[in-house]
Amino acid sequence: MLSRLRADIRAVKERDPAARNTFEILLLYSGLHAIMLHRPAYFLYRHRWFFLARLISQLARWLTGIEIHPGAKIGTGVFIDHGSGIVIGETAEVGDGCTLYQGVTLGGTGKDHGKRHPTLGKNVLVGSGAKVLGPFTVGDNAKIAAGAVVLEPIPPDSTAVGVPARVVRRSGQKTAPCKQLDQVHIPDPVSQEFCKIMMRLEKAEKLIAEQQKELEALRTAQSGGTSQDETL
Repeated sequence: MLSRLRADIRAVKERDPAARNTFEILLLYSGLHAIMLHRPAYFLYRHRWFFLARLISQLARWLTGIEIHPGAKIGTGVFIDHGSGIVIGETAEVGDGCTLYQGVTLGGTGKDHGKRHPTLGKNVLVGSGAKVLGPFTVGDNAKIAAGAVVLEPIPPDSTAVGVPARVVRRSGQKTAPCKQLDQVHIPDPVSQEFCKIMMRLEKAEKLIAEQQKELEALRTAQSGGTSQDETL
């Protein structure tokens, strides 16, 4: 337990520039507190003390805002940064050296039985708000961008972005289908649909205006012909 705690504290020091010293990390870092409380909860869960295990996990959730099911497997040197809103499901596995940011969900889709949650390899980074859903594996050293929704396996040393997530880098090289992908200026699909609707509306208004002009011209021609007949 002490060796794992040292590894978890060392992970915070290495990956959080704001971390000043061990004392501060031990007392003030909610991500570390959640992992510390998860260790005994996981022990109790494995020995079928389910009620006590859930009691500890719910206490951890109340104290930290981080919900880790006592059945989840958490490796050593895992860094939970900020942590608020993180949810880790019962059959999820988080490998050594992983980093999770706030709002991350390692969950299921509701369609699977048994193994329902994802497995993260070693040194995986999951950005804030990302959702990893399903019983598949995210390979070692993979990176998942903030806000991504991952629904299928991610190869090792890859970067996945988007909804649904797709791999845009492998071993530092851009993948062919996404050479033009700009993660800063991502188009808004809602505004795009509004633009399409506006274009169609303008086209319809223009067509209606042209038809009205033709109709007025036809009425004018008909009224002119009627006047000539009356004169005769």
